[in-house]
Amino acid sequence: MIIRKFCPTDLKRVFEIENMSFDQSYGIKMFQQLYEMGIGFLVAEEDSYVIGYVMFWIKYESCGHIISIAVDKDYRRLGAGTKLLIKAISVLSLINLDTIYLEVNENNDGAIEFYKTFNFKVDRTVPNYYTNGDGAIVMYLPLRNGKVSSD
Repeated sequence: MIIRKFCPTDLKRVFEIENMSFDQSYGIKMFQQLYEMGIGFLVAEEDSYVIGYVMFWIKYESCGHIISIAVDKDYRRLGAGTKLLIKAISVLSLINLDTIYLEVNENNDGAIEFYKTFNFKVDRTVPNYYTNGDGAIVMYLPLRNGKVSSD
């Protein structure tokens, strides 16, 4: 398995993964616009087949943000999500950030536990964050001098 930069030919496949992973997804045009904006966009590839992706950016001067991460349902629990998140954290850690944060559906216990294994902490809940009425849990990963902090 390799982690590499997203390229435009990956767009259709990434969108398929997004749709199989989330009840509501970003539209394909949104993925294209985010890529054109220059956000961090990586894919996991197994035997030249895209099996997952992560998108991230610097939202504020001192905060990184994981926009979306997903793995094809047939390739889950094989380490792709872990490798993608490690690489995204590594890239964001090269910048002098205080925090990396993300939002996760409050009903997605598996994802919440996954993020906790990386020392993400719960910050707050945002009611009705998603269009279906589900709330989001905002989680954050404290950084100190570009490295993951235990704070």
